[in-house]
Amino acid sequence: MLSRIAMVSVTAAATVLPLGAASAAAEPAPEPQLVPGTPCTATAHACVSLSRNRAWLIRAGEVYYGEASALGGRPDTPTPAGTFHVTWKDKDHHSREFDAPMPNSVFFTNTGVAFHQGSLTDRSAGCVHLSKKSSEVFFDKLQVGDEVQVVP
Repeated sequence: MLSRIAMVSVTAAATVLPLGAASAAAEPAPEPQLVPGTPCTATAHACVSLSRNRAWLIRAGEVYYGEASALGGRPDTPTPAGTFHVTWKDKDHHSREFDAPMPNSVFFTNTGVAFHQGSLTDRSAGCVHLSKKSSEVFFDKLQVGDEVQVVP
């Protein structure tokens, strides 16, 4: 008896939909617009292009810092591509795993990947190296929860 009631309810609901409502729901969502000069969308607060070795800070769909030099991970320890969020920050972080300083660390994965001051010629173990000045700006401007987009 319960299944018959559910079937009648579903059928009744289907008959009261406005004409064309089902077809409108099936249309693909529009492509998000890229922030001019970057490969990222307006929802990003930080954008990294691994192939171009560049990074930007974005607010309200506009670049307000960058194009900064940025160097990602080595081929055996690449920086992951995708959309992430800042999880925590540490001004004077020291990696226990690599026994190395990581000034101005802004972590954006749960596996320890961060923006931080580092070499712009020697690749990292997955982090994004920035110059001293750029790492200070990224540290000062990014907040926990801010969206980070990393593109190949």
